[in-house]
Amino acid sequence: MASITIDGIVKQFSGQTVLQNLSLHIPDGAFYTLLGPSGCGKTTLLRCIAGFYEPDGGRLLFDKDDVTRVSTHHRDIGMVFQDYALFPDKSAFDNVAYGLRARKVAKPEIARRVGEALEKVGLSALADRYPAQMSGGQRQRVALARALVIRPRVLLMDEPLSNLDAKMRLQMRDVILDLVREAGITTVFVTHDQEEALAMSDRIAIMDRGSIAQLGTPEELYGTPVNAYVADFIGSANVIPVAARRMDEGTPAHVRYQLAGQELDGVQGSPQLGGESVLIARPEDLSLMAPAPHVPNALHGQVLRRQYLGFKTAYRIQLQDGPEIRVELHAGNTVADFQAGDAVQVLVPADSRVVSA
Repeated sequence: MASITIDGIVKQFSGQTVLQNLSLHIPDGAFYTLLGPSGCGKTTLLRCIAGFYEPDGGRLLFDKDDVTRVSTHHRDIGMVFQDYALFPDKSAFDNVAYGLRARKVAKPEIARRVGEALEKVGLSALADRYPAQMSGGQRQRVALARALVIRPRVLLMDEPLSNLDAKMRLQMRDVILDLVREAGITTVFVTHDQEEALAMSDRIAIMDRGSIAQLGTPEELYGTPVNAYVADFIGSANVIPVAARRMDEGTPAHVRYQLAGQELDGVQGSPQLGGESVLIARPEDLSLMAPAPHVPNALHGQVLRRQYLGFKTAYRIQLQDGPEIRVELHAGNTVADFQAGDAVQVLVPADSRVVSA
């Protein structure tokens, strides 16, 4: 097992910089996720860690060992690919055993370790089956067993669940987490699925155009995004341009902002508020009230649409002299039920964050 230190990594393709002087430290045994849309650089970074790409600048260390120029097969990594990358002409047993045979492990030891690995992923009974005879979830378990059986220092996973159906993705999340926690292996997981990232990670690095936009725990990224990009990518948020001014030097600093012809209270959510600011308001944090009497930190509007979704009711509200805003009232909420066309007040919590656009 090993910590991973990424120190000023730069990667270019055809003169275009894909990774921009990126630095990140992943502690030994941690489960880190690289999250972001297509083209943000997350898979390029993973492939630099794996040794498939050689960086154009910077260093990569496993513990104190500089592996920047070390070939992939000498880095002692396990890799799980999006398309599984199993050998179609080999059984599940032989696919899992491949890495051990390449390392000249003795046959009795191979049999023991492969048997244990298949048992841990629940495939002992399918050891003699070939990939074409297995479901997608079973093939993914074989790929995971193959990566773990060699007892790598680092486990790298590139969109490993994206080809599975929704139910199987949920099951495989638990399988992966149980196995890597038991093994204590440092894991780097690449995904564009925010729900996967939130559910599985110790920490998440949200990537944007070759840089890390924000690094934090799932709770930190969801609750305290530092900018509009992070807020819009993690969860569902109303991201609304506002005119804001700082009111005090507290932490977090109190701000006042103008929205829909009213002045409201909020908190400063990023280190600096420049010329353009946005309000970050999660739909589930907002409340609806009758239009009178007016209450502080509330905006007047009209219900455009109501959607009952069982555990919650979702509303689209047209603010008076302002933009649309989304509100979600969860089951058990005692606030009166509103219908399309009703006049309402939208109560915005005074601890809502205003960040730099």
